[in-house]
Amino acid sequence: MLKVRYPEAFATNTGVSGVDNQSITMNAIESRSPGSGFYYGYVVVIASSLIMVGAIGVNYAFGVFFKPLLDEFGWTRAMTSGAVSFSWAIQGFLAVVMGILTDRLGPRLVLTVAAVLLGSGYMLMSQINELWQLYLFWGVLAGAGMSGVYIPLNTTIARWFIARRGAMTGIVVGSVGIGTLAGPLVANWLISTYDWRVSFLTLGVAVFVIMLVAAQFLKRQPASIGPMPRGEIQSSQQTNAQGAVLKEAIRTLQFWMVFGLFFAFGFCLFAVMIHVVPNSIDLGIDAAAAAGIISAIGGISIVSKVILGSTGDRTGSRSVYIISFSLMAVSMLWLMLSKQTWMLYLFAVVFGLAYGGCATSQSPIVAQLFGLRSHGLIFGMVNNGFTLGATVGPFVAGYIFDVSNSYSLAFLISAGIAVIGLACSVAIKPIRKTAT
Repeated sequence: MLKVRYPEAFATNTGVSGVDNQSITMNAIESRSPGSGFYYGYVVVIASSLIMVGAIGVNYAFGVFFKPLLDEFGWTRAMTSGAVSFSWAIQGFLAVVMGILTDRLGPRLVLTVAAVLLGSGYMLMSQINELWQLYLFWGVLAGAGMSGVYIPLNTTIARWFIARRGAMTGIVVGSVGIGTLAGPLVANWLISTYDWRVSFLTLGVAVFVIMLVAAQFLKRQPASIGPMPRGEIQSSQQTNAQGAVLKEAIRTLQFWMVFGLFFAFGFCLFAVMIHVVPNSIDLGIDAAAAAGIISAIGGISIVSKVILGSTGDRTGSRSVYIISFSLMAVSMLWLMLSKQTWMLYLFAVVFGLAYGGCATSQSPIVAQLFGLRSHGLIFGMVNNGFTLGATVGPFVAGYIFDVSNSYSLAFLISAGIAVIGLACSVAIKPIRKTAT
């Protein structure tokens, strides 16, 4: 019988049936003097952050391209947002593979391949003329490239940091906020100055170069690279390579509750990120101010990710999710009523806080519940909840607008989904672990 304890359920020496008790490969570091010299983990954090800024920042700026694509090709909103949904379906399918490859081969190779796929997808978007090309270049190529970004980087950070895992994850995931802050503004400037085709080409080249260079600085985990900070050594002495394998994790209630809250997060996030700009423009707000709403969400999320990431280190990621989904539900109800610019920007502040808390706690909650032994694989599997939500959310919102000429019902449904995420967060109870 296996019960999961929260937090660090599988990261103790008490043992779980079927789990290997071999110590994690940090022994060489533990023998070194702590607190002196430079820890290479910080280079990994910087490289990961640069990749996040470029890759996901541009990906989240798709909403800025939404109206130009509609105006030029006359597609429906469901058809256009369907490419984003298809991209997330591809990401969900390949994320497990990328997680396995990260566990076995390390992040450098995975992120190099992702750079080629993602950069190519963004650059080829400048050449589309048919709907099938949108689904191929954004859906397949960019989707496949994105599958090699988030999970491999978060898994790598989880291996490099223990005592400050939440804080370091918050920094890396917080860099998505920098990209989300800058990406829509840069894309909108490029579109207004040149056109949407030049914008895709320029951003694609930039993402390819940034990712390719930064990926070469990634290493899988600390083996004998420099001294480890004292806090990390003290924590590593309590942490070993044992942990749940996938077949153990998937039999727990915790796994499915995390799957559910990830689904709610993905649904709400991308229903907003794809449709808040066209919704704002429909209300008579100019394109630059509408793009600024996404940027505001990204900017607020930077602070939220760092602060709530550190909070998660002290109180556990469960409490962060409870706070975040409460804010998310309120913000979605407020968005239904928002008709003026100031109301939309107030929504961006509250939603940005919620988004930051949810994002920064994804990898830590998986590590806390299931350990590091198969972190990449388990994270990849449970993250299918997020990708499923991100697949369904934009399409549902677009379809509702097409049939009703309003986003009100879509935002109300999103508020309900956020409440489901809150319920799943509450259901992850601190329980004990036994082995028989």
